[in-house]
Formats: sequence, structure tokens, C-alpha cells
Amino acid sequence: MKTRLILFAGLTMLAVIVLAACGGSAASTPEPSVVEQRQPAALPPQPVLAQPASPEVVQQDQEKTESNAGVIYEIAGQSGESVILQNTNRKIIKNADMRLLVADTDTAINRSTQIVTDLGGYIISSRTWYQDYYGNNLKYATLTIGVPVEQFERALQRFRGIAEQVLDENASGEDVTDQYVDLQSQLQNLEATRARIQGFLKDAKTVDEALRINQQLSEIEGEIEKIKGRMNYLADRSAYSTITVNFEPVLPVLTPTPTPTLTPASTPTPRPWKPGETFNKARNTVVIAYQGIFDFLIWLVVVIFPILLPPVLILWGLWKLVTRRPRKAGS
Repeated sequence: MKTRLILFAGLTMLAVIVLAACGGSAASTPEPSVVEQRQPAALPPQPVLAQPASPEVVQQDQEKTESNAGVIYEIAGQSGESVILQNTNRKIIKNADMRLLVADTDTAINRSTQIVTDLGGYIISSRTWYQDYYGNNLKYATLTIGVPVEQFERALQRFRGIAEQVLDENASGEDVTDQYVDLQSQLQNLEATRARIQGFLKDAKTVDEALRINQQLSEIEGEIEKIKGRMNYLADRSAYSTITVNFEPVLPVLTPTPTPTLTPASTPTPRPWKPGETFNKARNTVVIAYQGIFDFLIWLVVVIFPILLPPVLILWGLWKLVTRRPRKAGS
């Protein structure tokens, strides 16, 4: 019994000594610090990340960026990395409508055409028509032009110079920069998806799998073409501004027609009674009446009787012949 206790005590002490020795060696071995660790020689040095700036510095930087008319957009890609798109010019669609009072419409049209040529623009549409104004045939015209966006304000100024008076002017602008940048991000995502689908198509094992992948690829390419078309439209509309100019001629001055003044009717003066004049008028009337009667009798005897008498005699003879009674026999 005593031998077993002595053996157990000896083993315990031996274990304590071994553990103490291992702990000392572990404490004496220095742990490598992060500073002493080095990157492998094959890897490039990692970029140093800047500390986040204060809100005041961020606001100042933003004001400087806006003053330089540059816009920087950060778009998250599919793999998590951020894609930086920088657009140095904002895309703004500008439109204007003007009503100008001009002395001569043809001259105004010629000068407008010269303005469009000088500013590097083009004529989209034109229309002329005439309207009657109290016997005056006046000519009206409407001209729709496109000018480069940087010449928009100058074009408005030159159009004002050819008018006698600016009757109405309305200018507006639409900022489509956000839409254009969104379309850029969609285009990047779709092109990346197309590249992956093309890789899947190369690795297709069966015909059915290749057909399904090809159908998906066609749909993606259709979306890409649609987005490119929308981007081209926004780029063209923002590059050229549209101005519609309406020309109205100066109305001629009408001379008023004088109104005739009504003169009061004069009161008729009573005429004195003249019996001799009345007798002469009555005698002349009787003479004229008898002359008319005798003229009628002359026409009746000379013209009417010779014309009507033979037909009357013929008709009378026929009537007698028809109405004559036959004689009785033995009478």
C-alpha cells in the first residue's frame, strides 16, 4: 500500500515539473507581431485607405465639384465592387417657344435661316399661311429649328433682334443626367451578364442546353440594344435644343370710312291751282286714249282679221258638215 502511494506521488510531481517546463518555454518564445509580418514578394503592395473626412470637408469638396460642372456617380457592380462613372457635362434637354411681331414675314424667315446657318443648327419643319384682315392678305409663318445646346441662349437673343416686339416667349429645360447614368449602369450589368452567358454557351454539353442559353442570350442582347437606343436619344436631344418661332405680321392701320350725315328733308311748298294746266292734261289724256283705240282697230282689221278669219271659216264649215242632218227618204 505504501509503495503505491509513493509511486503515485512521484508521478504527480513529475507531471507538474513537465507542465511547468512547457509553460516557461511557451512564455519565452516571442509571438510574431503584425508589424514584423511581410507580404509575399509576388503580391503588389496594398493601397493605404484614407481616413473618413469630416462633414465640413465633404461639403466643401461637394461645392467645388458642383462649381466645376462635373458630376461623379458611384454605382455598385454585381460582384460588390464600386464602379465610378464621371460625366463632365450634364445632359439637359432645352426647348423654347417664341411669338414674334415682325414688319415683313419673308424678311424674318430669311434672317432666321441665316441665324440657323451661323449657329450650326438645322431646320426641323416650317409652315406658312395667309389670313385676310379687312381686305389685306397677311402672311404668317412657323419655324421649328434645332441648335447646339451651347448656342441656345445666343439663338434666343438673335431671334429677339429681328422682331418688332416679342409677344410671347417660353423656355424650359429637363435634366436627364440621372436617367443617362442609370442607363449606363444597366448597360454595364447587361454586358457582364451577356459575357457570362456566352461562357455558359461555350460549355454547353447538349443541343437543348445550347438552345436555352442562346434564347437567354438573345433576350439580353435585345435589352442591350434597347438601352443603347434610349441613350442615343437622350444624347442627341441634349446635344441639340429645339426652338419654335411663330412670326406674325404687323397689322396695317385701317382708315375709318366717313359716315354720311343725313340732311333734313325740306318741307314741300304748296303749288298754286292752275285750272288751264289741268284742262290741257285732261285733253291730252283723252286724245291719247282715242289714239290708242283707233290704233287697236287698225291692227284688228289689218292684221288680226286676215290671220284669224280663214281658220275660223274652215272650222265653221267642218262643224256644219258634221252637224248637218240627213234628209228623209221620200221627202
